[in-house]
Amino acid sequence: MKTWAVVGLGNNPERAAFGVAKLLQDNGHKIIPVYPRAEVVHGEIGYKTLSEIPQTVDVVDCFVNSKLVGKIVDEAIAIGAKAVWLQLDVIDQAAIDRAQSAGLLTVMDRCPAIEYGKKS
Repeated sequence: MKTWAVVGLGNNPERAAFGVAKLLQDNGHKIIPVYPRAEVVHGEIGYKTLSEIPQTVDVVDCFVNSKLVGKIVDEAIAIGAKAVWLQLDVIDQAAIDRAQSAGLLTVMDRCPAIEYGKKS
């Protein structure tokens, strides 16, 4: 799972998405920022929506409010992503159930930066 679309990733270094995306990138993953302003982040071209990404996405990493994540999960299913990752405190069991029913791998209420730390 090398290509990660990071939803909620903009150029604000104060936001968790900024640091987590850099960690993913530093560990060999290709990151694709997805943010309303479609900013270039960590040298990678950003997109406004998942459907605008012109390549296959393995993981959709969601840094959005729990109330908004269901729509993002549905978009991840629609683009043929292999997995969805809902960050810490991002919880939507119905969205996870839909993703699992569509054959996606799912993670909820966890952070890849913490998981990488456990490997060390």
